[in-house]
Amino acid sequence: MNQLLRRFASIVETVAAICLAVVTILIFVSALGRYLFSAPIPDAFDISRLLLGLAIAWGYAVLGYRGGHICVDLLVEALPERPRRALEVIAQAILLIFTFALAWKLFDRVISAYNSTEATSDLRFPVWPFIGGIWLGVAAAVLTTLAGLILMISGGPLQRNDPEDDVYE
Repeated sequence: MNQLLRRFASIVETVAAICLAVVTILIFVSALGRYLFSAPIPDAFDISRLLLGLAIAWGYAVLGYRGGHICVDLLVEALPERPRRALEVIAQAILLIFTFALAWKLFDRVISAYNSTEATSDLRFPVWPFIGGIWLGVAAAVLTTLAGLILMISGGPLQRNDPEDDVYE
C-alpha cells in the first residue's frame, strides 16, 4: 500500500512539474516574442495563470501524504510522543476537512465555467478543462490526505518526508 502511495505521489509531482515547466517556457517565449518581434504569444497570460493553478493544485495533492507543508513546531516538538501524535492526527484531520471543502466548492466552479462558456480572451479556448484539471488535483489531494490520515492513525511515521521518499524509481 505504501509503495502504491509513493508511486502515485511521484506521478502527481510529475504532473505538477510539467505544468510548471510549460508555464516557464510559455512566459519566456512570450516575453521574447513581445520584446524582439512585438508579437507575444496570444493568451500566454491566461494559459500560464491556468497552468500555474494546475501546478499548485497537483502539488497540493502530495502535501497530504508526504507532509511537506509549512509547520510551526514550537509546541509540538516539546510534547512527548503520544500527545504529539494525537496533535498531528488532529491537524491532518483538519487538513482533510479543509481539502474536501475546497474540492466541493471548486467543483461548483467547474460547472459554472462549463455552463457559462467562459473562454480565454484571444484564442477563445474554453477555460473549464483547465479548471477541471485543477479540481482533479484537489480531488487527488483529498485522497492523499485521507491516505496520510489513515497512515498516521495506524501508527505510521510522524515525519513522512524522509530523504528516501524523494528517490524516484
